Amino acid sequence: MSDPYASRPAVHEQTVDGFGAVRVLPLDPAADAPLLHRWVSEERAVFWGMNGLTEQQVREIYTHMDTLDTHHAYLVVKDGDPAALLQTYEPEADRVGECYPVEPGDIGMHLLLAPARPGGTRSGWTAGLATAVAAYVLLVLDRRRIVVDPDVANEKAIARFLRQGFTAGPRVVLPEVDLPDVYLPEKRAQLAFLTREVAFGG
Repeated sequence: MSDPYASRPAVHEQTVDGFGAVRVLPLDPAADAPLLHRWVSEERAVFWGMNGLTEQQVREIYTHMDTLDTHHAYLVVKDGDPAALLQTYEPEADRVGECYPVEPGDIGMHLLLAPARPGGTRSGWTAGLATAVAAYVLLVLDRRRIVVDPDVANEKAIARFLRQGFTAGPRVVLPEVDLPDVYLPEKRAQLAFLTREVAFGG
């Protein structure tokens, strides 16, 4: 089967031992909106905050994000198949920056894993993707520490981050954001951090 993403330039490519080839592609809001809309509309993605949006609204959100210098979105592809949606952001330009002391070299991250195929089990899937994503965010982007802010009720995501070496930080309340181009309701979040030293040693 040919790789429909092969012609798209990647910001990071890595072969993860025992997992496969991972490519991190800048998101194309128009081309990727149908796929992302399917993902964010599932019940499992309720904490992503886009349940109930139309495909057009999803496209508009990422088209707007594409204009920002502080927030970026990527499609993570494994062996030619879409595997995750990755978003990075500068904490001081985000509401999370109001909730903890931001340090030089910090970068915020959101990661939405693609749904499993029906009946499919994916042993090692999260760990394989996390390895490549951490390499991109910490090494390629040359950052010292990743911060994540899953909803306190999203126990699966919190457990997943802790398994990947993140250290739990404080529980905080992210303030509501009500701007012309973006609305985010107040959110109770569990902060967690992953340093480059823990992820890669040294």
